[in-house]
Amino acid sequence: MDMELRQLRCLVAIVDEGTFTDAALALGVSQAAASRTLASLERALGVRLLRRTSRSVTPTATGLRVVAHARRVLAEADALIREATSGHHILRIGYAWSALGRHTPTFQRRWAAAHPATELRLVRVNSSTAGLAEGSCDLAVVRRPLEDRRFDSAIVGLERRLCAMAADDPLARRRSVRLADLSGHTLLIERRTGTTTPELWPPDSRPATEETHDVDDWLTAISTGRRIGMTAESTASQYARPGVVYRPVRDAEPIAVRLAWWRDDPHPATQGVIELLTALYRKA
Repeated sequence: MDMELRQLRCLVAIVDEGTFTDAALALGVSQAAASRTLASLERALGVRLLRRTSRSVTPTATGLRVVAHARRVLAEADALIREATSGHHILRIGYAWSALGRHTPTFQRRWAAAHPATELRLVRVNSSTAGLAEGSCDLAVVRRPLEDRRFDSAIVGLERRLCAMAADDPLARRRSVRLADLSGHTLLIERRTGTTTPELWPPDSRPATEETHDVDDWLTAISTGRRIGMTAESTASQYARPGVVYRPVRDAEPIAVRLAWWRDDPHPATQGVIELLTALYRKA
């Protein structure tokens, strides 16, 4: 079955305008062309979409359902066209759990001031590439190396590792903790995007682990006191939660914050983002 967007636009125009004559004017075609286009759509679908009288045109029951679908298809098609033709006037930066922590608002403001012609959008995508592989963003903030050779990346800063625990946990009374203090707890990990694995501990003192898949679920489980988590300090900045406290893990390696992009199709703003983020982290 062959169906064209112009046919759907014609159908929607006829229903919105109420007559073939007015629809033809709205579409910039002749009335005969509008009639032929609608007839070709009905033949392609094998159903009658409109009731025609000498005074009005109204959709059939099937026509109402088709019009509803047509509106959605046309909206998606228009969005696709805008996306493809927007050039580089929009810069989408993806992230999985936390964007840039406490640097996020400063980055947004400074980018807007320095690059008013390039609109910045932050997009949360809980995937290993923070939306890069899915086409949801142009650049991605990730906190572990990307092994996929389609992507390149640069380290823009370092963040401390923090332990997230219930506020009434005995460890919460300390200013900081060590890895050994956590080995008797159950650790929540996110294998797709997380930066914590049992390999941070020596083989004979690794904590028990459970998997989680979302930051809200992670925080909810930790707040009950039955689990703990380890994360980058940016998470603490963006996800304050009653009943959960964060403490530095003083003998754990810091986490490298990377900006990643498509190796063969980098956004023109990539270097500018790298320079701004590097400066922000350097001043931290």
